[in-house]
Amino acid sequence: MDHKDVFAALQMVCSDVILALNGSRSNSSNADATDRLLGVMRQIQEHGRAVEPLITGFTAIYHHFDLDAQTPGNGYRTLVKVVYSCITHILQKACYIASNCSGAFFRMDHNMAEMEAYCSALCQLRALLYLAQILLNDNARGQLYSQEEGGLSERFVQEYISMHKACFYGRCLGFQFSPSLRPFLQTVVISMVSFGENYKKQQTGLGIAALSFFTSGKYVVDPELRGTEFERITQNLDMQFWKTFWNLTETELLSSLTRIASTVVQLNVILTIPAVSLSLPLASDPSLSVSVNPPVAHWGPGPVKVRLISHTLRKGQDSAELLTLSRPEGPQLSLPGGFSRQTAPLSPCLLIHFHGGGFVAQTSKSHENYLKSWSKDLNVPILSVDYSLAPEAPFPRALEECFYAYCWALKNCHLLGSTAERVCLVGDSAGGNLCITVSMRAMSHGVRVPDGIVAAYPATLLTTDASPSRLLTLIDPLLPLSVLYKCIDAYAGSSCQSVQPAQQIDTLAALGQDTVKLLSNFAQGATNWFQTLLEPKSAAAASSSTIPSNGPSPSKSHSVEKPQEVQDYPENFEPLRSRSLVDIYTPCTPIMKNPFVSPLLAPDSLLKGLPPVYIVASALDALLDDSVMFAKKLRNMNQPVTLTVVEDLPHGFLSLFQLSKETQEASDICVKRIREVFQLEELPADQRQPGLS
Repeated sequence: MDHKDVFAALQMVCSDVILALNGSRSNSSNADATDRLLGVMRQIQEHGRAVEPLITGFTAIYHHFDLDAQTPGNGYRTLVKVVYSCITHILQKACYIASNCSGAFFRMDHNMAEMEAYCSALCQLRALLYLAQILLNDNARGQLYSQEEGGLSERFVQEYISMHKACFYGRCLGFQFSPSLRPFLQTVVISMVSFGENYKKQQTGLGIAALSFFTSGKYVVDPELRGTEFERITQNLDMQFWKTFWNLTETELLSSLTRIASTVVQLNVILTIPAVSLSLPLASDPSLSVSVNPPVAHWGPGPVKVRLISHTLRKGQDSAELLTLSRPEGPQLSLPGGFSRQTAPLSPCLLIHFHGGGFVAQTSKSHENYLKSWSKDLNVPILSVDYSLAPEAPFPRALEECFYAYCWALKNCHLLGSTAERVCLVGDSAGGNLCITVSMRAMSHGVRVPDGIVAAYPATLLTTDASPSRLLTLIDPLLPLSVLYKCIDAYAGSSCQSVQPAQQIDTLAALGQDTVKLLSNFAQGATNWFQTLLEPKSAAAASSSTIPSNGPSPSKSHSVEKPQEVQDYPENFEPLRSRSLVDIYTPCTPIMKNPFVSPLLAPDSLLKGLPPVYIVASALDALLDDSVMFAKKLRNMNQPVTLTVVEDLPHGFLSLFQLSKETQEASDICVKRIREVFQLEELPADQRQPGLS
């Protein structure tokens, strides 16, 4: 549908609702709710009239920011797409109201609250369009990022602090994503706010906090309370909270549940690579060698942990030399029933994987489900690196460990079940960044570079520069701006008090203790769940989530000054403001512009000679512009690069590949790109790993 038709339909259906409500007013038993709904419909009409010319302007120019005509995708397109999604929900709800408002079973309060939430969302999206317009006017042609000191980047932070965001985490949660993912997103947000509530009460009682995944019914029945609490949490809780929450997927309790539906493999083992110097052939002259030292940043030489996954047991994987490095996870080294007891020959291919997690959380354990599936689909061994995490291990420790593991794998590929004739680096988010920077480091050291890089939604610019896609951090439940900044700050090490050696930050060991606490407190938590369901809804808390723009009063006990608001809004418009104000620390250190931290800022000399890069990004990801601009940079250098932009999925979709058909298809795209690197033929449809819908 043409955008003019969309906005015409919006005006018409709002008029239909107003007419229907006026006609049924005499029969309405809830005059106050009816009056509020009438006011909301008029506000939606006003927002629609203001937004239409903005959308018209962006649709006329956003193609200039695409990689090419065959790859439509950039932050301006995404903002338009999100606005359309919001309007589509309003149209559907408004049509229902117009047709049913006079019925005896029509719930006026519920429908008024639904429409009010989407009206608030449209208001805030209107503000984002104005901010994007500033970005468009200030930047050079084709440039997506604002890199001027004191430009929109700083102003957007001030707006983020003060703008109301709770509507995007309550009734409107996940409206922009695929419908099949919305129940999952609701579960994540409810779990997070429950976890945050208990975490604040007992900082070390992660068993009780983790139990909140299942035990806080009040956030299920009260979307407004959920949205308000989520807004508070994302802005006020520290990095330790986010590390702890994201690492819940590492616990035996949750990982064992996901393992039930995962692909069975013959080998899944943790290896510890000793910290010794390696000698590798010089890429330009194999008769010469180059020495590669073990990682030393921050606390000196130390071992590197990796996970070896192989669907088929291959030659070398059962060798005594490999077993001396191994720590099997449970019975994973024993062969499941139905598998051959014979070892297969060495594979010509080797896949080396760097996991995501914002450089601060998770290990290969959180990603092994899709890695097992890939090992079966590709029939190749996979080595996933468990690099040290920030803020305890800031840059460059993770890069050093990943590069060292890469070099060790090249030298010892025979132990991994491969000849390494073809090597592919794969990573998602932070892992995508490490794939690129490890390859850059290989070139600078004279070591053989991989045959290709497959990077899913990579972070290529770890600075606080604004872009149209990063404006989505205002509404994204998985990657809010405050959390993104915390991850950047942790990896850059600008606020790191001290660093600790790897053995002191063993995530899995700590989480094992928390699992015991979780189980010991399950009965108490179940009782609490029933009690929360019996409590009355907290209407007062929900109603105070937004305030007039001329008088915010922080709810925190410490003093927070009212931020300086953006002055480029038109007359008579202000976005909704929030009471959950906090000072967001904006990272600012030269390390963020180091080319091995932000490869988008790397000089051409460091990128020239990279292997073919295959980027798989999401149109709704706040880091979309990282992918688009990096792909443009490589193409302008005549470096081989391919960008694929999938629709309707959030950041981190690889970890969700079993949840929906759409995430499975996105994972299949990554597999297809890996096949291209390995020069493997596509499997027939009946031999592929079936997706779970």
